[in-house]
Amino acid sequence: MKINVEKCAGILEKQDNILILCHAHPDGDTLGSGFALLRALQKLGKHVKLACSDEIPEKYKYLYDDILIQDFEEDFILAVDVATENLLGNLEEKYKGRVDLCIDHHGTNTNYAKKLLLNADAASACEVVLKIIKALGVDIDKKMADCLYTGITTDTGCFRYSNVTSNTYRCAAELIDKGADNGYINRLMFETKTKKFAALERLATRSMQFFENERICIITITTDMYKKTGTSEVDTEPLPSLTRQIEGVEIGLTIREKEDRTCKCSIRTYESVDASKLAGAFGGGGHKQAAACRFGCDVETAKKLLIDKCKELLK
Repeated sequence: MKINVEKCAGILEKQDNILILCHAHPDGDTLGSGFALLRALQKLGKHVKLACSDEIPEKYKYLYDDILIQDFEEDFILAVDVATENLLGNLEEKYKGRVDLCIDHHGTNTNYAKKLLLNADAASACEVVLKIIKALGVDIDKKMADCLYTGITTDTGCFRYSNVTSNTYRCAAELIDKGADNGYINRLMFETKTKKFAALERLATRSMQFFENERICIITITTDMYKKTGTSEVDTEPLPSLTRQIEGVEIGLTIREKEDRTCKCSIRTYESVDASKLAGAFGGGGHKQAAACRFGCDVETAKKLLIDKCKELLK
Protein backbone atom coordinates (compact mmCIF):
# COMPACT_ATOMS: atom_id res chain seq x y z
CA MET A 1 0.00 0.00 0.00
CA LYS A 2 1.36 3.41 -0.98
CA ILE A 3 1.47 6.06 1.72
CA ASN A 4 2.49 9.72 2.03
CA VAL A 5 5.13 11.41 4.18
CA GLU A 6 2.76 12.20 7.05
CA LYS A 7 1.47 8.63 7.21
CA CYS A 8 5.05 7.33 7.09
CA ALA A 9 6.11 9.58 9.98
CA GLY A 10 3.08 8.45 11.97
CA ILE A 11 3.98 4.80 11.48
CA LEU A 12 7.59 5.35 12.53
CA GLU A 13 6.52 7.25 15.64
CA LYS A 14 4.64 4.16 16.83
CA GLN A 15 7.47 1.67 16.18
CA ASP A 16 10.53 0.55 18.13
CA ASN A 17 13.28 -2.04 17.60
CA ILE A 18 13.65 -0.94 13.99
CA LEU A 19 16.01 -2.53 11.46
CA ILE A 20 16.97 -0.38 8.46
CA LEU A 21 18.06 -2.29 5.34
CA CYS A 22 20.29 -0.76 2.65
CA HIS A 23 20.82 -2.20 -0.80
CA ALA A 24 23.78 -4.38 -1.73
CA HIS A 25 26.89 -2.70 -3.17
CA PRO A 26 25.91 0.38 -1.13
CA ASP A 27 26.18 3.91 -2.45
CA GLY A 28 25.89 7.33 -0.84
CA ASP A 29 22.12 7.52 -1.16
CA THR A 30 21.17 4.24 0.50
CA LEU A 31 23.74 4.83 3.25
CA GLY A 32 23.00 8.53 3.67
CA SER A 33 19.25 7.99 3.92
CA GLY A 34 19.68 4.96 6.18
CA PHE A 35 22.05 6.57 8.66
CA ALA A 36 20.18 9.90 8.67
CA LEU A 37 16.94 8.10 9.53
CA LEU A 38 18.71 5.97 12.13
CA ARG A 39 20.06 9.11 13.81
CA ALA A 40 16.65 10.80 13.75
CA LEU A 41 14.86 7.79 15.23
CA GLN A 42 17.52 7.30 17.91
CA LYS A 43 17.00 10.96 18.82
CA LEU A 44 13.39 10.02 19.50
CA GLY A 45 14.62 7.35 21.93
CA LYS A 46 14.04 4.37 19.66
CA HIS A 47 16.20 1.29 19.23
CA VAL A 48 17.49 1.32 15.65
CA LYS A 49 20.19 -0.54 13.74
CA LEU A 50 21.26 -0.75 10.10
CA ALA A 51 22.25 -3.73 7.96
CA CYS A 52 23.79 -4.12 4.52
CA SER A 53 24.82 -7.33 2.77
CA ASP A 54 28.09 -5.86 1.50
CA GLU A 55 31.00 -4.07 3.08
CA ILE A 56 30.56 -0.31 3.42
CA PRO A 57 33.34 1.60 1.61
CA GLU A 58 35.81 3.30 3.93
CA LYS A 59 35.07 6.74 2.45
CA TYR A 60 31.60 6.65 4.04
CA LYS A 61 32.93 6.14 7.57
CA TYR A 62 32.03 9.70 8.58
CA LEU A 63 28.35 8.80 8.19
CA TYR A 64 28.41 6.36 11.10
CA ASP A 65 31.67 6.66 13.08
CA ASP A 66 29.95 8.05 16.19
CA ILE A 67 26.73 6.02 16.08
CA LEU A 68 25.68 4.00 19.11
CA ILE A 69 25.56 0.29 18.18
CA GLN A 70 22.40 -1.26 19.57
CA ASP A 71 21.70 -4.99 19.90
CA PHE A 72 18.09 -6.15 19.85
CA GLU A 73 15.64 -8.39 18.03
CA GLU A 74 13.95 -6.32 15.32
CA ASP A 75 10.18 -5.87 15.38
CA PHE A 76 9.91 -3.55 12.38
CA ILE A 77 11.85 -3.76 9.11
CA LEU A 78 12.43 -0.70 6.93
CA ALA A 79 14.20 -0.60 3.55
CA VAL A 80 15.64 2.62 2.12
CA ASP A 81 16.53 3.22 -1.54
CA VAL A 82 15.83 -0.47 -2.32
CA ALA A 83 13.69 -0.82 -5.45
CA THR A 84 13.46 -4.62 -5.47
CA GLU A 85 14.06 -7.34 -2.91
CA ASN A 86 16.88 -8.87 -4.94
CA LEU A 87 18.87 -5.67 -4.35
CA LEU A 88 19.18 -6.75 -0.71
CA GLY A 89 21.91 -9.14 -1.86
CA ASN A 90 22.52 -12.04 0.50
CA LEU A 91 20.04 -10.53 2.98
CA GLU A 92 17.18 -11.20 0.56
CA GLU A 93 16.62 -14.77 1.68
CA LYS A 94 16.30 -13.73 5.33
CA TYR A 95 14.04 -10.70 4.80
CA LYS A 96 12.06 -11.54 1.65
CA GLY A 97 8.40 -10.86 2.30
CA ARG A 98 9.15 -9.33 5.70
CA VAL A 99 9.79 -5.65 4.88
CA ASP A 100 7.18 -3.52 6.65
CA LEU A 101 8.01 -0.20 5.02
CA CYS A 102 10.04 0.90 2.01
CA ILE A 103 11.13 4.50 1.40
CA ASP A 104 12.28 4.96 -2.18
CA HIS A 105 12.59 7.19 -5.23
CA HIS A 106 12.86 4.55 -7.98
CA GLY A 107 9.94 4.50 -10.41
CA THR A 108 10.71 0.80 -10.96
CA ASN A 109 9.98 -0.11 -7.32
CA THR A 110 8.15 -3.46 -7.28
CA ASN A 111 5.91 -2.57 -4.30
CA TYR A 112 7.26 -5.55 -2.34
CA ALA A 113 6.93 -3.92 1.09
CA LYS A 114 3.73 -3.90 3.13
CA LYS A 115 3.76 -0.11 2.88
CA LEU A 116 5.59 2.06 0.35
CA LEU A 117 6.52 5.73 0.41
CA LEU A 118 7.62 6.47 -3.15
CA ASN A 119 8.54 9.76 -4.79
CA ALA A 120 9.84 8.97 -8.26
CA ASP A 121 10.36 12.67 -8.97
CA ALA A 122 12.97 12.99 -6.21
CA ALA A 123 16.59 12.87 -7.38
CA SER A 124 17.56 10.85 -4.30
CA ALA A 125 16.03 8.90 -1.45
CA CYS A 126 17.64 11.43 0.88
CA GLU A 127 15.29 14.13 -0.40
CA VAL A 128 12.38 11.94 0.71
CA VAL A 129 13.98 11.13 4.07
CA LEU A 130 14.58 14.83 4.73
CA LYS A 131 10.80 15.38 4.56
CA ILE A 132 10.16 12.42 6.88
CA ILE A 133 12.62 13.66 9.51
CA LYS A 134 10.99 17.09 9.45
CA ALA A 135 7.54 15.46 9.75
CA LEU A 136 8.82 13.57 12.80
CA GLY A 137 9.65 16.91 14.39
CA VAL A 138 13.34 16.03 14.79
CA ASP A 139 15.82 18.90 14.63
CA ILE A 140 18.37 18.16 11.90
CA ASP A 141 21.88 18.33 13.33
CA LYS A 142 25.18 18.51 11.45
CA LYS A 143 25.66 14.74 11.30
CA MET A 144 22.20 14.18 9.84
CA ALA A 145 22.81 17.01 7.38
CA ASP A 146 26.09 15.39 6.28
CA CYS A 147 24.30 12.06 5.73
CA LEU A 148 21.49 13.58 3.69
CA TYR A 149 23.76 15.85 1.64
CA THR A 150 25.92 12.83 0.81
CA GLY A 151 22.98 10.98 -0.70
CA ILE A 152 21.87 13.97 -2.73
CA THR A 153 25.28 14.81 -4.17
CA THR A 154 26.22 11.21 -5.00
CA ASP A 155 22.91 10.35 -6.68
CA THR A 156 23.10 13.49 -8.82
CA GLY A 157 26.77 13.24 -9.78
CA CYS A 158 27.49 16.42 -7.81
CA PHE A 159 24.36 18.04 -9.31
CA ARG A 160 25.36 17.27 -12.91
CA TYR A 161 22.69 14.71 -13.84
CA SER A 162 19.33 15.48 -15.43
CA ASN A 163 17.46 14.11 -12.39
CA VAL A 164 18.34 17.32 -10.53
CA THR A 165 15.34 19.57 -9.89
CA SER A 166 14.90 22.94 -8.24
CA ASN A 167 13.81 21.05 -5.12
CA THR A 168 17.13 19.19 -5.13
CA TYR A 169 18.98 22.48 -4.85
CA ARG A 170 16.61 23.72 -2.16
CA CYS A 171 17.18 20.57 -0.11
CA ALA A 172 20.95 20.87 -0.51
CA ALA A 173 20.86 24.54 0.52
CA GLU A 174 18.78 23.70 3.60
CA LEU A 175 21.25 20.99 4.60
CA ILE A 176 24.22 23.32 4.15
CA ASP A 177 22.43 25.79 6.40
CA LYS A 178 22.12 22.95 8.93
CA GLY A 179 25.89 22.40 8.84
CA ALA A 180 26.51 19.91 6.03
CA ASP A 181 30.17 20.11 5.04
CA ASN A 182 29.46 20.27 1.30
CA GLY A 183 33.01 21.16 0.25
CA TYR A 184 34.57 18.26 2.14
CA ILE A 185 31.90 15.77 1.05
CA ASN A 186 32.09 16.72 -2.64
CA ARG A 187 35.88 16.52 -2.58
CA LEU A 188 35.81 13.12 -0.84
CA MET A 189 33.15 11.68 -3.16
CA PHE A 190 34.37 13.05 -6.50
CA GLU A 191 37.99 14.20 -6.29
CA THR A 192 39.73 11.74 -3.95
CA LYS A 193 41.15 8.41 -5.13
CA THR A 194 43.21 5.81 -3.31
CA LYS A 195 46.31 4.52 -5.11
CA LYS A 196 44.67 1.09 -5.30
CA PHE A 197 41.60 2.54 -6.96
CA ALA A 198 43.75 4.48 -9.43
CA ALA A 199 45.38 1.18 -10.41
CA LEU A 200 41.96 -0.48 -10.84
CA GLU A 201 40.71 2.47 -12.87
CA ARG A 202 43.66 2.11 -15.25
CA LEU A 203 42.83 -1.57 -15.84
CA ALA A 204 39.14 -0.74 -16.25
CA THR A 205 39.92 1.89 -18.87
CA ARG A 206 42.10 -0.58 -20.78
CA SER A 207 39.21 -3.07 -20.83
CA MET A 208 36.90 -0.65 -22.70
CA GLN A 209 35.13 -2.07 -25.72
CA PHE A 210 32.87 -0.25 -28.16
CA PHE A 211 29.94 -1.54 -30.20
CA GLU A 212 27.28 -0.22 -32.59
CA ASN A 213 29.43 2.55 -34.07
CA GLU A 214 30.77 3.36 -30.61
CA ARG A 215 27.31 4.12 -29.21
CA ILE A 216 27.80 1.34 -26.64
CA CYS A 217 30.78 1.32 -24.27
CA ILE A 218 31.53 -1.65 -22.03
CA ILE A 219 33.97 -1.85 -19.13
CA THR A 220 34.67 -5.26 -17.62
CA ILE A 221 35.99 -5.66 -14.07
CA THR A 222 37.31 -9.14 -13.38
CA THR A 223 38.25 -10.86 -10.14
CA ASP A 224 41.80 -11.00 -11.49
CA MET A 225 41.86 -7.19 -11.59
CA TYR A 226 40.90 -7.09 -7.91
CA LYS A 227 43.79 -9.42 -7.09
CA LYS A 228 46.30 -7.42 -9.13
CA THR A 229 45.36 -4.11 -7.50
CA GLY A 230 44.47 -5.22 -3.98
CA THR A 231 40.91 -3.93 -4.43
CA SER A 232 37.46 -5.51 -4.24
CA GLU A 233 33.96 -4.89 -5.56
CA VAL A 234 33.44 -2.29 -2.86
CA ASP A 235 35.97 -0.07 -4.69
CA THR A 236 34.12 -0.07 -8.02
CA GLU A 237 31.35 2.43 -7.23
CA PRO A 238 32.89 5.37 -9.22
CA LEU A 239 33.72 3.31 -12.33
CA PRO A 240 30.35 3.29 -14.17
CA SER A 241 30.56 7.05 -14.72
CA LEU A 242 33.65 6.54 -16.92
CA THR A 243 31.53 5.13 -19.73
CA ARG A 244 29.32 8.26 -19.84
CA GLN A 245 32.34 10.48 -20.37
CA ILE A 246 33.22 9.11 -23.81
CA GLU A 247 32.04 11.26 -26.70
CA GLY A 248 29.27 9.61 -28.73
CA VAL A 249 28.44 6.92 -26.16
CA GLU A 250 24.71 6.54 -25.46
CA ILE A 251 24.83 3.39 -23.33
CA GLY A 252 27.61 2.67 -20.85
CA LEU A 253 27.85 -0.77 -19.24
CA THR A 254 30.16 -1.72 -16.38
CA ILE A 255 30.17 -5.48 -15.82
CA ARG A 256 31.63 -6.71 -12.53
CA GLU A 257 32.62 -10.35 -12.23
CA LYS A 258 31.80 -12.16 -8.96
CA GLU A 259 33.86 -14.87 -7.28
CA ASP A 260 31.34 -17.50 -8.39
CA ARG A 261 31.80 -16.31 -11.99
CA THR A 262 28.36 -14.73 -12.18
CA CYS A 263 28.25 -10.97 -12.64
CA LYS A 264 26.49 -7.65 -12.10
CA CYS A 265 26.04 -4.79 -14.54
CA SER A 266 25.76 -1.07 -13.85
CA ILE A 267 24.06 0.85 -16.66
CA ARG A 268 24.49 4.53 -17.46
CA THR A 269 22.73 6.28 -20.34
CA TYR A 270 21.76 9.65 -21.69
CA GLU A 271 18.27 10.81 -22.65
CA SER A 272 18.08 8.69 -25.82
CA VAL A 273 17.88 5.38 -23.90
CA ASP A 274 15.97 4.41 -20.75
CA ALA A 275 18.46 2.56 -18.52
CA SER A 276 15.67 1.15 -16.35
CA LYS A 277 14.12 -0.60 -19.38
CA LEU A 278 17.45 -2.23 -20.20
CA ALA A 279 17.95 -3.35 -16.60
CA GLY A 280 14.32 -4.47 -16.36
CA ALA A 281 14.82 -6.85 -19.27
CA PHE A 282 17.14 -8.82 -16.98
CA GLY A 283 15.20 -8.52 -13.73
CA GLY A 284 16.91 -5.35 -12.52
CA GLY A 285 15.76 -1.77 -12.16
CA GLY A 286 16.69 1.79 -11.40
CA HIS A 287 16.27 5.19 -13.03
CA LYS A 288 16.02 6.38 -16.62
CA GLN A 289 19.74 7.14 -16.82
CA ALA A 290 21.19 4.91 -14.08
CA ALA A 291 20.18 1.32 -13.39
CA ALA A 292 21.60 -2.10 -12.57
CA CYS A 293 20.93 -5.81 -12.93
CA ARG A 294 22.44 -9.18 -12.00
CA PHE A 295 23.23 -12.21 -14.14
CA GLY A 296 23.50 -15.85 -13.14
CA CYS A 297 25.91 -16.47 -16.03
CA ASP A 298 29.51 -15.62 -16.89
CA VAL A 299 30.69 -12.22 -18.10
CA GLU A 300 30.92 -13.07 -21.80
CA THR A 301 27.41 -14.54 -21.90
CA ALA A 302 26.02 -11.53 -20.05
CA LYS A 303 27.87 -9.19 -22.40
CA LYS A 304 26.27 -10.80 -25.46
CA LEU A 305 22.79 -10.61 -23.92
CA LEU A 306 23.30 -6.96 -23.03
CA ILE A 307 24.64 -5.97 -26.45
CA ASP A 308 21.70 -7.65 -28.22
CA LYS A 309 19.20 -5.79 -26.00
CA CYS A 310 21.09 -2.51 -26.43
CA LYS A 311 20.84 -2.86 -30.21
CA GLU A 312 17.06 -3.16 -29.89
CA LEU A 313 16.85 -0.02 -27.75
CA LEU A 314 19.09 1.98 -30.08
CA LYS A 315 16.97 1.32 -33.18
